[in-house]
Amino acid sequence: MLIFSSVSKSNFYTTPFLCIAVQNSRLFSFTIATNGSASTSSISTNSFNIIKSHKHILFHYLNNQTLNQARAFFDQIPSPHVSLYTIMLHAYADNHRLCEAIDLFRQIPFKDVVSWNTMIKGCLHCGDIITARKLFNEMPHRTVVSWTTLVDGLLRLGVVEEAEALFWAMDPVDRDVAAWNAMIHGYCGNGRIDDALRLFHLMPSKDVISWSCMIAGLDHNGDSGQALVVFRDMVASGVWPSSVGLVCGLSAAAKIPALRVGIQIHCSAIKLGDWRFDEFISASLVTFYSSCKQMEAACLVFGEAVCKNVVAWTALLTGYGFNDKHLEALEVFKKMMRVGVIPNESSFTSALNSCCGLEDLERGKVIHAKVVKMGLESGGYVGGSLVVMYSKCGYVSDAVSVFKGINEKSVVSWNTVIVGCAQHGYGMWALALFNQMLRERVDPDGITLTGLLSACSRSGMLQKARCFFRYFGQERLVTLTIEHYASMVDVLGRCGELEEAEALVMSMPMKANSMVWLALLSACRKHSNLDVAERAANQIFEMEPDCSAAYVLLSNLYASSSRWAEVASIRKKMKHNGVVKQPGSSWLTLKGQKHNFLSADRSHPLNEKIYQKLEWIGVKLKELGYVPDQQYALHDVETEQKEEMLSYHSERLAIAFGLLSTVKGSTITVMKNLRVCGDCHSAIKLIANIVDREIVVRDSSRFHHFKNGKCSCGDYW
Repeated sequence: MLIFSSVSKSNFYTTPFLCIAVQNSRLFSFTIATNGSASTSSISTNSFNIIKSHKHILFHYLNNQTLNQARAFFDQIPSPHVSLYTIMLHAYADNHRLCEAIDLFRQIPFKDVVSWNTMIKGCLHCGDIITARKLFNEMPHRTVVSWTTLVDGLLRLGVVEEAEALFWAMDPVDRDVAAWNAMIHGYCGNGRIDDALRLFHLMPSKDVISWSCMIAGLDHNGDSGQALVVFRDMVASGVWPSSVGLVCGLSAAAKIPALRVGIQIHCSAIKLGDWRFDEFISASLVTFYSSCKQMEAACLVFGEAVCKNVVAWTALLTGYGFNDKHLEALEVFKKMMRVGVIPNESSFTSALNSCCGLEDLERGKVIHAKVVKMGLESGGYVGGSLVVMYSKCGYVSDAVSVFKGINEKSVVSWNTVIVGCAQHGYGMWALALFNQMLRERVDPDGITLTGLLSACSRSGMLQKARCFFRYFGQERLVTLTIEHYASMVDVLGRCGELEEAEALVMSMPMKANSMVWLALLSACRKHSNLDVAERAANQIFEMEPDCSAAYVLLSNLYASSSRWAEVASIRKKMKHNGVVKQPGSSWLTLKGQKHNFLSADRSHPLNEKIYQKLEWIGVKLKELGYVPDQQYALHDVETEQKEEMLSYHSERLAIAFGLLSTVKGSTITVMKNLRVCGDCHSAIKLIANIVDREIVVRDSSRFHHFKNGKCSCGDYW
């Protein structure tokens, strides 16, 4: 007797496995087996060939996504074989046309166990648990596959308790390793990692899938350290990892990161075979070495890999971005396109993130054009990355426009656009978007609240902030964290409610950290309240004696009050403790090149022209009645020196360079690492009016859009 098998080449639909036994060269006894179940019937050679032909035609229609045509052809078949019914059941369920699948299932004259299992799986795929359970109870004969299919489906839908009961109701003889693996996988997928570990240790026998499933589950649930322990135990028990197990181990090693352990896994991959031909191991190694800040090793692995698919290219691209090598990342993206590798959503997301890192709008627009050509702009991941890119580069209107085009908006998408509007001071936009989010029944989370409080803080909406903070906390929509309290302290402080802000800090359910006290100290600087400022600063110095921001804020507050002795004392203390003040710098990016400026900087190649431009601006400012606000010159020097120091702040140098280097009428976008001072803010409003341009300045707090003598912040920042 000769036995052979035939499997359909369909990429989308499960094809029954055919085992044909030749008897007397005329009669075939053939078994349709899916997931281990079988039914046997005797058909002639001619009948078998006809069924095979019918399957080929059905798969042709289904692979070309013409389900209705497939059904029309199926209806023309006289007395279709049960395997043909099963193919149609798969197709209907995959397309969420469950009612038609059930109707067709009821029409099958002789149902086999495969058709029953297929129908149960289809119901679970469409979320119909009741019908799936009803069909399971009606089955004349159940196999271990029937039980496992229902258990796995219930777990995927989050019905864990019912799946547990069903699992333990199985006959212990039928409860094979696949059933145990399904249960462990389901526990991990529902975040019940302790239950998964308990079951894992109870397993009578484990295969490599069991170990890999447990390692992946621990890693995905945030316990990568324990995942590596399980990986070590797997090898110690004599079970050599499969390629999937190696990928899971490398993923865990990348997240910790654990360089030594990852290198050992790399060695295991070499021992097990030539990893260079396995695209997933290659990509995982690139990600691992990148996460461990070993970009040379990552590049070496990438160079040795034989199968450089989009996953491997994206791993290298993402690795460069993770290591703040954004120019190199974008070069990888360009080379990837040149060699004909088509980027996927992850590729575009990483490339756009690098554009954000460089604050390079022009490159971002080029990538956006490629996204549009590939029809990916409406996807959640790529769309969200575009929203972030436009927001961080100063174009919030474009960010909102992209957001509107996203088809399925997740809570991440909503949070991204709300936070973007908040950063630009468009508080009312942020609140309008939040209301729309609620109307579309998207549940807010902790990041949503942070974005709303930030929007209120930058727009002076104190009562709104109080309502949000109270509502989210009382209704328990989110668990209030220290970040939320810091945001609320910032709102109160900016609005001048310093006593209420301090009282909130003292009444917090958790101990305030330096971030909370810094928010209060910053507000004291704005409202010149030395008493509260000194108390806040002392709290910070107890927790972080080397916190330069606290020293600088307190020193500036003393300086603005002309208390030069205290200023000198703080500077002496900073020097004694080795605390270095971060120098104020501003920059702008033109044609992919970043131009940095420090205050009174004369190192730029266009230095002479820049200062000539500043002198011209100074004359024009005086003609409009501008008088420098000397309280922002934080040094005890003569009046003329103070005015000169203010005139050469880094943001003004960057603006002058922008005026010289960009087309007349275009927007100038300047980034600054510190908060823009009040005098520069007043001056830039007038400069924007003088040159008839929009000037965008992003400081450490927010974006300022200067146009027609006004700023988008309404002089509130």
